[in-house]
Amino acid sequence: MTDYLKAITYNYPERIPVHVGLLPATWAKYGKELQELCLRHPDIFQNVQKTDEVKYFTPPSYHAGKFTDAWGCVWENIREGYESIVTGHPLPEREDIWNLKAPEADVGLPHGFMFLRLMDLRGFEELMIDFAEEPEELQHMINIVRDYNIRQTRIAVESDPNQEVIVFGDDNGMQHSLPISPDTWRKYMKPAYKAIYDVVHEAGKLVYMHTDGCIWQVIPDMKEAGVNILNPQIRANGLQHLVDTCKGKICIDLDLDRQLFPFASPKDIEAHIEECTRAMYMPEGGLMLAAECAADVPLENIEAICCTLERMQFFKG
Repeated sequence: MTDYLKAITYNYPERIPVHVGLLPATWAKYGKELQELCLRHPDIFQNVQKTDEVKYFTPPSYHAGKFTDAWGCVWENIREGYESIVTGHPLPEREDIWNLKAPEADVGLPHGFMFLRLMDLRGFEELMIDFAEEPEELQHMINIVRDYNIRQTRIAVESDPNQEVIVFGDDNGMQHSLPISPDTWRKYMKPAYKAIYDVVHEAGKLVYMHTDGCIWQVIPDMKEAGVNILNPQIRANGLQHLVDTCKGKICIDLDLDRQLFPFASPKDIEAHIEECTRAMYMPEGGLMLAAECAADVPLENIEAICCTLERMQFFKG
């Protein structure tokens, strides 16, 4: 059993699993210098090789320009290497929901597959009004999106019988709170996620859920809905809230402070990672550490992140 699975199942991993993500914009900015940095840290960047031309993958939605997705949402991006945002919502009026049909095409489970999908379809303000007024159209829309995601999840679990973890990404929080009340989230979103994640567990697999924003108030509910590994943000939730709601209860792949990385000194970054590790560590497991670096993070800070993670992965309390 790998340390990754041991951490998830509280089976005493030898190391804390760690990983670092680099946006396409980061590669575009630093190029060869970033490649050389990655080669200095082969345990973290196992797939990076020395090449004359620096090559990196840019997802379709990270290109500058406009496109329309399978649901009819219009995405727009003004800067290459960063994620697009939805600027055109196909259901601007509530009565439009009755005409909603799920795509016939199977497009998988992209980031924003459930809660954000509702927002993409309606727009933030209109969706918030829907959650406040609770019209029957709201549940109708949720059902359509949920059922489509159940279909995509079945495809995902059947496509690779050896895949032990199915990864989902859907931001549920804002910087300081949920956009809807915890009770409203439990009423509408928790059953939808559970119906989707039940498909994963019925296949004997585990659920990894990435979700940005302040979500600590519903972390126990996410676990009850079927999440096995949660990827929460440290800045939005606060370290103590994550200790209280997660430590010894649900494995977390802790998203270290992306809002700190561009402005901190290397020493500040080292202290931040050490603090989080010491607070969340248990010898049984339940902890992984993740860092994502955009193009505004200085190379010396990326180096500090990698060096500190390489050291803290052996932390034993």
